[in-house]
Amino acid sequence: KYLEGGTRISYGARALAKGGLNSLPKMHFPGGLLIGCDAGTLNSVKIKGNHTAMKSGMLAAESVVEALAKGESAPADLQDYAQKLEDSWLYKELYSTRNFSGFMHKLGTLMGAAMVWIDQDIFGGKLPFTLHDTVPDYATMKPASECKKIDYPKPDNKLSFDRLSSVFLSNTNHEEDQPCHLTLIDPDVPMAKNLPMYDEPAQRYCPAGVYEIVEDESGKRFQINSQNCVHCKTCDIKDPAQNIVWVTPEGFGGPTYPNM
Repeated sequence: KYLEGGTRISYGARALAKGGLNSLPKMHFPGGLLIGCDAGTLNSVKIKGNHTAMKSGMLAAESVVEALAKGESAPADLQDYAQKLEDSWLYKELYSTRNFSGFMHKLGTLMGAAMVWIDQDIFGGKLPFTLHDTVPDYATMKPASECKKIDYPKPDNKLSFDRLSSVFLSNTNHEEDQPCHLTLIDPDVPMAKNLPMYDEPAQRYCPAGVYEIVEDESGKRFQINSQNCVHCKTCDIKDPAQNIVWVTPEGFGGPTYPNM
Protein backbone atom coordinates (compact mmCIF):
# COMPACT_ATOMS: atom_id res chain seq x y z
CA LYS A 1 0.00 0.00 0.00
CA TYR A 2 2.96 2.34 0.49
CA LEU A 3 4.50 1.79 -2.94
CA GLU A 4 1.39 1.55 -5.10
CA GLY A 5 1.14 4.46 -7.49
CA GLY A 6 4.76 5.43 -6.94
CA THR A 7 7.45 5.88 -9.58
CA ARG A 8 10.76 4.05 -9.72
CA ILE A 9 13.31 6.87 -9.88
CA SER A 10 16.69 5.26 -9.25
CA TYR A 11 18.48 1.96 -8.73
CA GLY A 12 21.69 0.76 -7.15
CA ALA A 13 23.24 -2.06 -5.16
CA ARG A 14 26.08 -2.76 -2.78
CA ALA A 15 27.12 -5.79 -0.75
CA LEU A 16 27.04 -4.99 2.98
CA ALA A 17 30.11 -5.79 5.05
CA LYS A 18 28.07 -6.99 8.04
CA GLY A 19 30.59 -9.11 9.93
CA GLY A 20 30.96 -6.45 12.60
CA LEU A 21 33.76 -6.13 15.11
CA ASN A 22 35.02 -9.69 14.68
CA SER A 23 35.56 -9.09 10.96
CA LEU A 24 37.38 -5.76 11.11
CA PRO A 25 40.73 -5.99 9.28
CA LYS A 26 43.93 -4.15 10.15
CA MET A 27 42.73 -0.65 9.39
CA HIS A 28 45.99 1.18 8.74
CA PHE A 29 48.79 0.63 6.25
CA PRO A 30 51.60 2.78 4.84
CA GLY A 31 49.94 5.63 3.02
CA GLY A 32 46.33 4.86 3.84
CA LEU A 33 43.52 4.07 6.27
CA LEU A 34 40.39 1.94 5.97
CA ILE A 35 37.22 3.71 7.05
CA GLY A 36 33.45 3.22 6.93
CA CYS A 37 32.03 0.40 4.87
CA ASP A 38 35.44 -0.30 3.34
CA ALA A 39 36.48 -1.40 6.81
CA GLY A 40 33.12 -2.88 7.88
CA THR A 41 31.90 -0.54 10.62
CA LEU A 42 28.20 -1.33 10.04
CA ASN A 43 26.07 -1.92 13.13
CA SER A 44 24.65 -5.23 11.92
CA VAL A 45 21.92 -5.45 14.57
CA LYS A 46 20.36 -2.15 13.52
CA ILE A 47 21.53 -2.38 9.88
CA LYS A 48 22.73 1.21 10.24
CA GLY A 49 26.17 2.47 9.35
CA ASN A 50 26.11 6.14 8.35
CA HIS A 51 26.97 7.33 11.86
CA THR A 52 29.72 4.75 12.36
CA ALA A 53 31.22 5.42 8.93
CA MET A 54 31.28 9.16 9.63
CA LYS A 55 32.90 8.63 13.03
CA SER A 56 35.62 6.41 11.56
CA GLY A 57 36.27 9.14 8.98
CA MET A 58 36.52 11.79 11.69
CA LEU A 59 39.00 9.67 13.65
CA ALA A 60 41.00 9.07 10.48
CA ALA A 61 41.08 12.82 9.82
CA GLU A 62 42.40 13.43 13.34
CA SER A 63 45.21 10.93 12.76
CA VAL A 64 46.11 12.55 9.43
CA VAL A 65 46.17 16.08 10.89
CA GLU A 66 48.35 14.96 13.80
CA ALA A 67 50.75 13.20 11.41
CA LEU A 68 51.01 16.33 9.26
CA ALA A 69 51.67 18.45 12.35
CA LYS A 70 54.49 16.11 13.35
CA GLY A 71 55.93 16.25 9.85
CA GLU A 72 55.86 12.48 9.35
CA SER A 73 57.33 11.40 6.04
CA ALA A 74 55.21 9.68 3.42
CA PRO A 75 54.00 7.01 3.18
CA ALA A 76 53.10 7.24 6.87
CA ASP A 77 51.59 4.28 8.72
CA LEU A 78 49.14 5.96 11.10
CA GLN A 79 48.98 3.28 13.77
CA ASP A 80 47.40 5.65 16.30
CA TYR A 81 44.19 5.43 14.25
CA ALA A 82 43.54 1.94 15.61
CA GLN A 83 43.88 3.19 19.18
CA LYS A 84 41.62 6.17 18.52
CA LEU A 85 39.03 3.77 17.16
CA GLU A 86 39.28 1.51 20.21
CA ASP A 87 38.89 4.46 22.58
CA SER A 88 35.77 5.81 20.83
CA TRP A 89 32.04 5.18 21.19
CA LEU A 90 32.22 3.51 17.76
CA TYR A 91 34.22 0.60 19.13
CA LYS A 92 31.89 0.26 22.13
CA GLU A 93 28.87 0.12 19.81
CA LEU A 94 30.44 -2.52 17.57
CA TYR A 95 31.57 -4.51 20.62
CA SER A 96 28.02 -4.64 21.96
CA THR A 97 26.78 -6.14 18.65
CA ARG A 98 29.75 -8.46 18.04
CA ASN A 99 27.75 -11.69 18.49
CA PHE A 100 25.00 -10.95 15.96
CA SER A 101 26.50 -12.72 12.95
CA GLY A 102 27.66 -15.67 15.03
CA PHE A 103 24.21 -16.24 16.51
CA MET A 104 22.38 -15.90 13.19
CA HIS A 105 24.74 -18.09 11.19
CA LYS A 106 25.32 -20.82 13.76
CA LEU A 107 21.83 -21.08 15.26
CA GLY A 108 19.58 -20.18 12.32
CA THR A 109 16.93 -17.51 11.97
CA LEU A 110 14.60 -18.39 14.88
CA MET A 111 17.09 -19.45 17.56
CA GLY A 112 19.59 -16.87 16.36
CA ALA A 113 17.05 -14.05 16.59
CA ALA A 114 16.05 -15.22 20.07
CA MET A 115 19.66 -15.16 21.25
CA VAL A 116 20.23 -11.73 19.69
CA TRP A 117 17.18 -10.46 21.61
CA ILE A 118 18.52 -11.91 24.86
CA ASP A 119 21.96 -10.45 24.15
CA GLN A 120 20.73 -6.97 23.23
CA ASP A 121 17.59 -6.47 25.34
CA ILE A 122 18.49 -8.34 28.52
CA PHE A 123 22.29 -8.16 28.67
CA GLY A 124 22.74 -4.95 26.70
CA GLY A 125 25.34 -6.53 24.43
CA LYS A 126 27.50 -7.53 27.40
CA LEU A 127 27.36 -11.32 27.28
CA PRO A 128 30.55 -12.70 28.86
CA PHE A 129 31.69 -14.44 25.67
CA THR A 130 32.31 -13.75 22.00
CA LEU A 131 30.86 -16.13 19.42
CA HIS A 132 33.07 -16.28 16.34
CA ASP A 133 31.80 -17.27 12.90
CA THR A 134 34.79 -18.22 10.76
CA VAL A 135 32.96 -19.86 7.82
CA PRO A 136 33.18 -17.66 4.70
CA ASP A 137 29.91 -16.70 3.03
CA TYR A 138 30.60 -18.59 -0.21
CA ALA A 139 31.17 -21.85 1.69
CA THR A 140 27.59 -21.90 2.97
CA MET A 141 25.97 -22.26 -0.45
CA LYS A 142 23.91 -25.43 -0.86
CA PRO A 143 23.97 -27.51 -4.05
CA ALA A 144 21.04 -26.84 -6.38
CA SER A 145 19.84 -30.42 -5.89
CA GLU A 146 19.08 -29.62 -2.23
CA CYS A 147 17.06 -26.50 -3.03
CA LYS A 148 13.58 -25.91 -4.38
CA LYS A 149 13.57 -23.77 -7.51
CA ILE A 150 11.71 -20.50 -7.08
CA ASP A 151 9.52 -19.44 -9.98
CA TYR A 152 9.19 -15.69 -9.68
CA PRO A 153 6.21 -13.99 -11.35
CA LYS A 154 6.92 -11.76 -14.31
CA PRO A 155 7.58 -8.11 -13.36
CA ASP A 156 4.38 -6.08 -13.50
CA ASN A 157 6.25 -2.76 -13.99
CA LYS A 158 4.24 -1.31 -11.12
CA LEU A 159 5.68 -2.87 -7.98
CA SER A 160 8.23 -5.21 -9.53
CA PHE A 161 10.62 -4.57 -12.39
CA ASP A 162 13.12 -6.43 -14.55
CA ARG A 163 16.79 -6.01 -13.75
CA LEU A 164 17.92 -4.50 -17.04
CA SER A 165 15.48 -1.58 -16.98
CA SER A 166 16.48 -0.99 -13.36
CA VAL A 167 20.18 -0.99 -14.25
CA PHE A 168 19.45 1.77 -16.75
CA LEU A 169 18.37 3.98 -13.82
CA SER A 170 21.72 3.46 -12.08
CA ASN A 171 23.40 5.44 -14.89
CA THR A 172 26.15 2.83 -15.02
CA ASN A 173 28.55 3.06 -17.92
CA HIS A 174 31.79 1.37 -18.98
CA GLU A 175 33.66 2.05 -22.20
CA GLU A 176 32.85 -0.79 -24.59
CA ASP A 177 36.46 -1.42 -25.69
CA GLN A 178 38.05 -1.61 -22.24
CA PRO A 179 39.23 -4.94 -20.75
CA CYS A 180 36.59 -6.78 -18.74
CA HIS A 181 37.01 -5.87 -15.06
CA LEU A 182 35.23 -9.06 -13.95
CA THR A 183 38.00 -11.60 -14.33
CA LEU A 184 37.91 -15.39 -14.06
CA ILE A 185 40.81 -17.31 -12.55
CA ASP A 186 39.72 -20.37 -14.55
CA PRO A 187 37.27 -19.67 -17.41
CA ASP A 188 36.10 -23.30 -17.41
CA VAL A 189 34.78 -23.28 -13.83
CA PRO A 190 31.35 -21.64 -14.47
CA MET A 191 30.24 -24.29 -16.96
CA ALA A 192 32.21 -27.29 -15.70
CA LYS A 193 31.58 -26.91 -11.95
CA ASN A 194 29.22 -24.12 -10.96
CA LEU A 195 26.49 -24.92 -13.49
CA PRO A 196 26.07 -28.65 -12.74
CA MET A 197 26.47 -28.26 -8.96
CA TYR A 198 24.87 -24.89 -8.20
CA ASP A 199 22.98 -24.06 -11.42
CA GLU A 200 25.51 -21.20 -11.74
CA PRO A 201 24.31 -18.86 -8.98
CA ALA A 202 25.92 -15.78 -10.56
CA GLN A 203 22.96 -15.50 -12.93
CA ARG A 204 20.69 -14.99 -9.89
CA TYR A 205 22.65 -13.18 -7.18
CA CYS A 206 23.91 -10.43 -9.48
CA PRO A 207 21.46 -7.50 -9.19
CA ALA A 208 22.47 -6.13 -12.59
CA GLY A 209 22.13 -9.18 -14.85
CA VAL A 210 25.86 -9.19 -15.57
CA TYR A 211 26.21 -12.98 -15.69
CA GLU A 212 24.20 -15.16 -18.05
CA ILE A 213 24.14 -18.71 -19.35
CA VAL A 214 23.39 -18.24 -23.05
CA GLU A 215 22.82 -20.88 -25.69
CA ASP A 216 23.68 -20.65 -29.38
CA GLU A 217 24.52 -23.06 -32.19
CA SER A 218 27.72 -24.12 -30.41
CA GLY A 219 25.92 -24.92 -27.14
CA LYS A 220 25.70 -23.26 -23.73
CA ARG A 221 28.32 -20.76 -22.58
CA PHE A 222 28.95 -18.35 -19.71
CA GLN A 223 28.59 -14.70 -20.71
CA ILE A 224 29.75 -11.64 -18.74
CA ASN A 225 27.98 -8.36 -19.55
CA SER A 226 30.50 -6.22 -17.68
CA GLN A 227 29.06 -2.94 -18.96
CA ASN A 228 25.99 -3.54 -16.73
CA CYS A 229 28.03 -3.85 -13.52
CA VAL A 230 26.92 -1.57 -10.65
CA HIS A 231 30.02 -2.39 -8.57
CA CYS A 232 28.23 -4.13 -5.69
CA LYS A 233 31.06 -6.71 -5.37
CA THR A 234 28.62 -9.56 -4.64
CA CYS A 235 30.17 -11.87 -7.23
CA ASP A 236 33.65 -11.54 -5.72
CA ILE A 237 32.21 -12.52 -2.33
CA LYS A 238 29.54 -15.09 -3.23
CA ASP A 239 31.03 -17.18 -6.05
CA PRO A 240 31.25 -20.70 -4.52
CA ALA A 241 34.49 -21.48 -6.37
CA GLN A 242 36.00 -18.05 -5.59
CA ASN A 243 36.77 -17.91 -9.29
CA ILE A 244 35.47 -14.38 -9.99
CA VAL A 245 37.85 -11.55 -9.15
CA TRP A 246 36.46 -8.00 -9.29
CA VAL A 247 39.15 -5.52 -10.33
CA THR A 248 38.94 -1.77 -10.80
CA PRO A 249 37.67 -0.84 -14.28
CA GLU A 250 39.36 1.73 -16.46
CA GLY A 251 38.73 5.44 -16.09
CA PHE A 252 35.47 6.53 -14.50
CA GLY A 253 33.44 3.42 -15.34
CA GLY A 254 30.60 2.39 -13.08
CA PRO A 255 27.28 3.62 -11.71
CA THR A 256 26.52 7.31 -11.19
CA TYR A 257 24.27 8.18 -8.27
CA PRO A 258 23.36 11.87 -8.68
CA ASN A 259 21.46 12.14 -5.39
CA MET A 260 24.28 10.96 -3.13
